[in-house]
Amino acid sequence: MSHDLKAVIAGSGLLAAMASGLSSARVVDLKQGLALLPISDALSDAVADADRPRRTDFWSLPPGFDLVLAKWSKQGPVAYVEAEYFGGVGEENVAVWCDGQLVLGPLHLVEGELPSSEGSPVCRALRVLGVRPGEREDEFTAVGLGRHRNVEGWTGVPT
Repeated sequence: MSHDLKAVIAGSGLLAAMASGLSSARVVDLKQGLALLPISDALSDAVADADRPRRTDFWSLPPGFDLVLAKWSKQGPVAYVEAEYFGGVGEENVAVWCDGQLVLGPLHLVEGELPSSEGSPVCRALRVLGVRPGEREDEFTAVGLGRHRNVEGWTGVPT
């Protein structure tokens, strides 16, 4: 089974407000007061800054979008998350901004590498956003990120 996630995660109100001017944006509520903005191809094209180089430490972060996320984070913490798994093997890339500054990452987990004792990059990013895991679940499961397996599942629109 595969899992492919490329998204911005932040507080529901913050993400709804920041994404309101983006016609291709679809904000989806998660648990624990958070929301997810899936990065579809259309949204990536809409937010990319052609004058900025693409970052090499992420697969799909649109050029210049990290600067936008830093601005958004002045209203509350914002995470950019990439996770790709197939058959239990995969990779993750994350970064978290708060008060306009990068406060976590970029963190990477590459194929074949075990997560640190602090947890996977995605779980660590969610922790910075205030997520509390349940007794038998990690932060990823606690907010409902397993609900869909790909960006299309989150947006309902083919990417």
